[in-house]
Amino acid sequence: MTINRKKFIATISCAVVLFMGTVLSVRAQIAVNNQLLTSEFENIVPDKAIANFNLPALHLTPSAFRLQPKYEFRAAWIATVGNIDWPSEKGLSVEEQKAEYIQLLDSLQNLGINAVIVQVRAAADAFYPSKYEPWSEWLTGKQGVAPFPYYDPLQFMVAEAHKRNMEFHAWLNPYRAIFNVKTSSVAPNHITRTHKEWFLTYGDKKYFNPGLPEVMKYVTNIVKDIVTRYEVDAIHMDDYFYPYRIPKKEFPDEATYRRYGKGLSKDDWRRSNCDSIIKMIHSAIIDTKPMVKFGISPFGVWRNKNNDPDGSETQAGQTNYDDLYADILLWLKQGWIDYVAPQLYWEIGHRLCDYETLLNWWSNHSYGKHVYVGHALYRTIEHPTLAWRNPAELPDEIKLLRNNQNVQGSIYFSASNFYRNPNGWADTLKDDYYSTPSIVPPMQWIDTTAPNAPLIYNFTQSGSKTQNSFTLYARANTADETETVKSYVVYLSPSYAYLGALPTYTVSAEDLKEFKLNFLQSQIPSEWNGCYIAVSCIDKENNESQLSNVVQLIRTDKGWMIPR
Repeated sequence: MTINRKKFIATISCAVVLFMGTVLSVRAQIAVNNQLLTSEFENIVPDKAIANFNLPALHLTPSAFRLQPKYEFRAAWIATVGNIDWPSEKGLSVEEQKAEYIQLLDSLQNLGINAVIVQVRAAADAFYPSKYEPWSEWLTGKQGVAPFPYYDPLQFMVAEAHKRNMEFHAWLNPYRAIFNVKTSSVAPNHITRTHKEWFLTYGDKKYFNPGLPEVMKYVTNIVKDIVTRYEVDAIHMDDYFYPYRIPKKEFPDEATYRRYGKGLSKDDWRRSNCDSIIKMIHSAIIDTKPMVKFGISPFGVWRNKNNDPDGSETQAGQTNYDDLYADILLWLKQGWIDYVAPQLYWEIGHRLCDYETLLNWWSNHSYGKHVYVGHALYRTIEHPTLAWRNPAELPDEIKLLRNNQNVQGSIYFSASNFYRNPNGWADTLKDDYYSTPSIVPPMQWIDTTAPNAPLIYNFTQSGSKTQNSFTLYARANTADETETVKSYVVYLSPSYAYLGALPTYTVSAEDLKEFKLNFLQSQIPSEWNGCYIAVSCIDKENNESQLSNVVQLIRTDKGWMIPR
């Protein structure tokens, strides 16, 4: 047993028994020590109140088992700043806000997305009730005004994501405090008014001063508050650490540097400030809920090789290390972050910052942590170049990352762009690249303990040769359960050898201890000669149980049948 970051580890046991039919004892296939055995069992009548699901249309071609990954992070950013993605505008009614969010999640789920990264703190504000910061202006139209009738948007958003088997990553901007000093709504109790000495104005924005110890502690407390009160799966920050440089204008932190520089060069001191806050946030998460992940989505270039032999073969005008003072590689090396999601917003073959070059560079500098590629969906809409009008661009990017064993998935900026189906890419994901579900890759340094296998306790057949249907009944054993099961995975396979290789359908466990799944004979691919069915459990850390007992169907001249 491996303990890793998780504090409480336990094992559960589950008797493996298979019951079939409603009157007669029937034969069934059971997996025991990786072997299929045939046994007979007596009738058990399922609970009529059991949660009921219908299997959607399948895309189970023979090639799917070779091409589709079982584990893959498939996410979309949902930006709230400026009402980019959600809500669509300020001041919508609570009913409209909820309906828009549900519609957005449903559309993403339909594409095969399994995680959302939602901006809940865009500018020292909150999309949740906070003792530290006021309600966001992008929610109600005026900063500090709560939604009416009252609800907690973050609690609602997390719950709706989990209902759909999606992870929820809470996205925070660490240093941005006022989005526009001339036009933004700023509440009387906003931190820029109560602690004016913590802030610096640069361009048209106001920022926390990263060099102040009080600021580091304050932002860390914001993270700790969210992790404590909400069932978020991760804390996520993007590329905005020190702001992007404004030509011929220096960031005004000279006085703070003179006070706290301690003999470092200004550049090294600025990097140390970002290092310090990342380490503090990491420690706060570990101390509060060690199973919560921490990820960063940096600008796509760490350093250019002409400035550092460890840099990439690129010619970026600004970089993380030299301009934003974010030493992402150090954070990965030290284990302060669990994943990196570089924003690779350039196309394949870009003359200055080539997608494939950067993909390989980040994969070679992950230090054992996960890499999720940030894709520039928005570039198909905002002044698209010829490259971003090419329907093959995104599919080719996905093919390249899937061929790289150190890259675990994708994130798309941003979610609402999928509504336009740019270059047909929403259809491409739904019908091809994400046509079967995937499991979010587990992180072994957090936890490796898996739940025990669930049980298929009944499997029935009804109907005629042309309208034959099947119902699978499955449940978990809750005796001495310590792992939190978040979902069940149903597998259908043409052979026992492939069983468990490619998920067919996922069911959100939530409070479900058992469920039934209905499907038609016509949903089994016509080219299959056999059909094997099993179920597994996934816990909150994405560890998968062993497979349940196995049901076998055989093809006969009367259609698919349970063997007798």
